[in-house]
Amino acid sequence: MKTHSFLRVIAAAAISVVGLVFNLGAKSQSGPSPLDLRIEFDRPVLPAGEVQRSIVKIGLAGCRAPRSAERQPVNLVIVLDRSGSMGGDKIVQAREAAVEALRRLDRRDVFSVVIYDHEVSTLISPQSPTDAAWLERQIRGISARGNTALFAGVSQGAAELRKNLERSGYVHRVLLLSDGMANVGPSSPDDLGRLGTALRREGISVTTVGLGDGFNEDLMTALAQRSDGNHYYAAESGDLPQIFAAELGDVLNVVAQRIEVTIQFSAGVRVIRSIGREAECRGREVTFGLNQLYGGQEKFLLVEVEVPAAKANEVSTVATARARFSDATGGEAQELRAEGQVRYSGDETAVNREANRKVQTEYAANSIAEAKSQAIVLADAGRKDEAAAVLRQRSAELATVARSYANAPMMEAAAKAGAEAEEVQSGGIGNEKRKEMRADSFKTTNQQK
Repeated sequence: MKTHSFLRVIAAAAISVVGLVFNLGAKSQSGPSPLDLRIEFDRPVLPAGEVQRSIVKIGLAGCRAPRSAERQPVNLVIVLDRSGSMGGDKIVQAREAAVEALRRLDRRDVFSVVIYDHEVSTLISPQSPTDAAWLERQIRGISARGNTALFAGVSQGAAELRKNLERSGYVHRVLLLSDGMANVGPSSPDDLGRLGTALRREGISVTTVGLGDGFNEDLMTALAQRSDGNHYYAAESGDLPQIFAAELGDVLNVVAQRIEVTIQFSAGVRVIRSIGREAECRGREVTFGLNQLYGGQEKFLLVEVEVPAAKANEVSTVATARARFSDATGGEAQELRAEGQVRYSGDETAVNREANRKVQTEYAANSIAEAKSQAIVLADAGRKDEAAAVLRQRSAELATVARSYANAPMMEAAAKAGAEAEEVQSGGIGNEKRKEMRADSFKTTNQQK
């Protein structure tokens, strides 16, 4: 192996570029696939004669359904924290948010509400939301009291969904709102993460909404991430109706469910790690899954690999991917395949010219998200200077690459990370800042709008 210059090592680890992609089609009984599967690279053209590190992007894009197409029905349960800390404007806005969600549903859907404090009860059992006036009266009667049995609340919500889990084509979603620490029953991020994993296996996703400054963001993001839901941080209770509306916009636009993606890397390619999104790496095979994908949205995995040397003008297949999923509307099993290739060149200008600046920027965002998570852990341990140093170093590395490829968005991301490093250096990571950083990192790595 030839020795890389410092810049090439940084560039190889920090850039994403489009490669040659072949979508081999989908098995479908009802027309075009609702998904598009692509493999892209940090550099589709690699320097010849050297072992290279590269970032491979495996992307799934949901195709927008025609306006005339019938959407998939939704099996939705709202799990609402009604503990004492939710008093005043919080519970008022929470009720309004639940009503906002209800008004976006129709007779095809199933709607239920679970409320919890130190106890859990089903306020509205699963039913069609046709009697909207009666349902709104039940919601507007919710008041605040007691402690926070969050785990039991989510478990009860999932139990209500299970009553309709076998209905074909339904999207199953728990929408959880809490403003406080889980202080009754299981209450650690690991506990809620395991619950999220179990629910995802059943096809149930949990979207979490943390309100104010008293909730445990580690717990809420773990539950959302493991179940493949979304996470929102609402600093003010007035944000809740808008958040619930945005979430229902996603839920009502699901185009595929139960998605499993397998990436097989070619002989000689060494898998180093996945970046951002969680994945399972076993030798040259990498797998990840999604509970659902929305129309007009892309979800992706970034994988860092080492690619063997080749001669100039050679074309090499680096990876093949297979995505298996169910069409959201008809429930039909479908499959997509894609292949990703790179070309080698002795012309460094050609290597730089073909750089995919969009994917470079996506890598930068995920790299910064990882650095933020590391910084939070260090700050929690009282190591503020080291937390700032992690962000500062990541900023400097990405800025070096951005200058080499004249990538303005990547440079902007690097500059923001540098500014955040100085903010952490001077003020540490307080409660509100911690929640913002955790939510931002989650949205980046899970490609949440």
